[in-house]
Amino acid sequence: MIQLNAKELRTIEPDPAIVRSITHNPITIILDNVLDTYNVGSIFRLADAVAAERVFLCGQTLTPPNSRIKKASINTTGWVQWEYKSTALEAIEQCKVMHDTCQIIAVEQDKRSKPFDSVRYRLPVAIVVGNETTGVSREVLDKADMIVELPMWGINKSLNVMVSCGIILYEIIRSRHEEKNPASL
Repeated sequence: MIQLNAKELRTIEPDPAIVRSITHNPITIILDNVLDTYNVGSIFRLADAVAAERVFLCGQTLTPPNSRIKKASINTTGWVQWEYKSTALEAIEQCKVMHDTCQIIAVEQDKRSKPFDSVRYRLPVAIVVGNETTGVSREVLDKADMIVELPMWGINKSLNVMVSCGIILYEIIRSRHEEKNPASL
């Protein structure tokens, strides 16, 4: 594994041909009024890590160019495809235009939530994560095909939005790999 220091990580500029050659997974990440620029930048890193098709930044979510997002993203805002939408509902509609069978999954604690590891994810998929305080907006929860949540066994009852998003994304990738390679387990 290549070990890079912080400066090297933040100055990587990949060859545009390499960026174009990546086969993207039919995964979209929708940020519904995510306010913390560290979370926004980190979600760009997650999008790159799982080769997501795009990120939608919605509502009050800050957008690149932004020095704090750039720093947290280690420059992945330069090659992860992203778009701004005034609402997460607009982003969901765009997902349905891009992929009419897109499964919309909201990550939120709600009476309708299912444990994240008990559901069957299918591609294409859009993952919606919400505001650090108020969560995913009610109208988005009502529009989602499914709401999933992560179990909390301690005293604290919530996880950081970027951490939750990462767990769900890797569960989707893991389950997709399992479906393609059932004998590899």
